[in-house]
This record gives sequence, C-alpha cells and structure tokens, in this order.
Amino acid sequence: MSLPLVSSNSSRLFLPLLLLAVTMALYSPIASFIEHNRGFSVNLPYFLFGSSLVLTHLFKQGRIAMVALAMIAAYTVIQTRLQTPLSTGTTLLELSILAFLLPVSCTLPFLFRDTKLFSRGVAAFIFILLIFASWSSLILTHFYTGGFDSFGQDLLYSVDTLSKLPVVLVLYCLAMTGIGGIFVLNYNRSIDVVIYSSVLLSSATFSFFHVPYISCMLFSLSGALMVIYLISTTYYMAFNDRLTNIPGRRALELDIKHMGRKFTIAMLDIDYFKKFNDTYGHETGDDVLKLVASRMQMLSGNAKIYRYGGEEFTILFKGKTTKECKRDLEELREEIQHYEMVLRDTSARPDKASDGAARRGISNKTKSVNVTISIGAADSRTTRDPEAVMKLADNALYKAKEQGRNRVVFSR
Repeated sequence: MSLPLVSSNSSRLFLPLLLLAVTMALYSPIASFIEHNRGFSVNLPYFLFGSSLVLTHLFKQGRIAMVALAMIAAYTVIQTRLQTPLSTGTTLLELSILAFLLPVSCTLPFLFRDTKLFSRGVAAFIFILLIFASWSSLILTHFYTGGFDSFGQDLLYSVDTLSKLPVVLVLYCLAMTGIGGIFVLNYNRSIDVVIYSSVLLSSATFSFFHVPYISCMLFSLSGALMVIYLISTTYYMAFNDRLTNIPGRRALELDIKHMGRKFTIAMLDIDYFKKFNDTYGHETGDDVLKLVASRMQMLSGNAKIYRYGGEEFTILFKGKTTKECKRDLEELREEIQHYEMVLRDTSARPDKASDGAARRGISNKTKSVNVTISIGAADSRTTRDPEAVMKLADNALYKAKEQGRNRVVFSR
C-alpha cells in the first residue's frame, strides 16, 4: 500500500515543477479568480502554512515547521512591504534581500534534529530569523544613508525581459533549488521535498515578481504541497514498519482485499530468532530483521513484501501460482542462508572517546553468523478467499518448521 504520486524520488522531484508549469499555463483564469476573490486568495497561504504548523505539532515534524515559519515570514514581508512597483523606493532592494535570505532560511532546518513544534530547536530557528530581520534592517538603513552609491552595478545587472531580479540572484536561486533537488533524489525524506518545493516556488515568485498575483499563486501552491507531504508522512508512519522500512500489517490488510483471481501468498519466518535475540542482543536482532527485509526487497516477479509482526513476514504475488513463485522463494531462502552477517565485539568498545582515539587503527574482534528462514506458500487454486489462502500458507510454514526449518513448503 503506497502513495506513488507523492512518495517516489522522481515524482517528488517533478511534481512541484509540473504544478508550477500548469499554474503558469493557467495564469489568466487563476489571476481572474484571485481578482474576484481577493480577500480569500491573499489569505490562503496563511491558512495553508498555518494548517501545516498544526500538522507538524501533531506529528512532531519540527523541521518542516521551521520551513513553514520561514515561508509565513516571507509572505508577510511581501504583503506588507512589497506591494509597490519595483522601481519605487527600496522595493527592489528588499525583494533582493528576501530572495537571498529565504532559500537560506528554508535549508537551515537540515542543521537541526527533528522534534516537536514547541522545542528549543524551533525557538533557535526563530531567533535566527530575527537576526536575519535585524541584518536586513541594517542593510536598508545603510542604503538610506547613501552607503551603496559606489557599489558596482555589474553585480546588480538584470535582464528585464526575463526578470527584474538581478541575474546573480536568479542564478543563486536556481543553485539552491538544484541542491534541494539533489537531496530529494538521494534521500527522499519529507523534509527534503518540503525544502525543495518551498525553495523552488519561492524562487519562481521572486524571479517573476513583476507578474500580478504571482506571490499569492505560488505561495498557496507551496503551502498546499506542504500539507500534502505532511499527510503523506503520516500515512507512511501509519502503514510502514519503522524498523525495516517496508509496509506493515495494516498495509497488508488493505492490499490483500484486492488480489484478483490468481495470486500466491507466502509466509516467511526467521528460524530460531528468539534464541538468536537472547544470545546476541536485541540490537543485533533488529539488524537481522533489517537484513531479511532488505533481501526480500530484491525479489522479482512483482512481489509485494510486508512485515507481518515480530520475525514473520508476508509476500504477495499477484497473477502467479505457487509453481511460478517457487524459484523466487528458493533463491531468497538460499541467499539469506549464505549471507554472512558480521557481529562486532561491542564489549571491547571503550567508554571514553579519548580511549577510542588511542585504539584507532586496531580492529575490533568480529564474528560472522548466518541466519536461515522458513517459508510456507499457498495460492488461489484451492480458494479465492485471500484470508483462507493466507491460513493455508501459515499452515505450510508450520510444516516447514516441523520438517527441520530452512526450507520452502507449498500447500497442496
């Protein structure tokens, strides 16, 4: 069970770009709507980012809350100070300062740990925003006193047909957006995509700031995406197993209802897991669970894997009989059987960091262990009721245990 629209690396990278392109293509009707519903439209970003803050508080997503606070602050500056033509007063200078500071503010949460909304980390981030505001005030004061009269104009060169923003800032915004995109492709965490979409859409706002209602449009889009990604995060937390990073039992219960007419269900259990846990400790036991899950993810044949509970896993094969799945299951069993898992001698680990530095270069004692799995499988030839097929697979797993473990048994 997944949400591919907002979960895969590529979709998270291209979805904000696609929505930006659609927004610009439909600019005229959107601008007309905003014109006729100005009160609602202008306040929509506040509502969306405010909703995001509520969700971050409920699900302890403090770093996303920081991005929301930065976007609220930037949008407030736009609405209160930048509603005059760019050619008048300090409007262009203030826009340039904002275009420089907002991408930095949005990426700063990378330096913090994820925590709840009301925390020292969020308070420290707000303090940094206040420092940025004070610095901006000093820049404007320096400008009023003629402090920039001798400043090189080459740095402030702009191509008016494309953007009123200086070219150097446009390139800077593109670079910051690109960095965010790299994080999405490499890590694909919720914080990565929130920062990427916020920097992308705010940078587009600054670059095309001369276009009427552009800030209202794109900041609303940014807020909507933030809400979507937060909901996606809560969905992931509810349906995925946090330890193994694969779908859990709740996802299985939903997916098993849509198996079709031809399918196979396999139940998998780690042999002697309790004894292994007692001998080597729970941390090593967790590593074993992660190992098995990672090997299962390499299964071919359009297999879907789930952690059923404890040391037990479930595999669903749509459109396949047990005969067609036999090779895949046997290869999985053999691969795990022959995989050597290295255990470090943590008892020899020094308590002090200085002792650890003194021992650097001296290898710790290691020990290799192997784990095995037992698998029971059944298909829909006997019955098309998925729950009944799962029960048959569970019985086959029990037989595999009785017959000596480390084997695949198929229900007949």
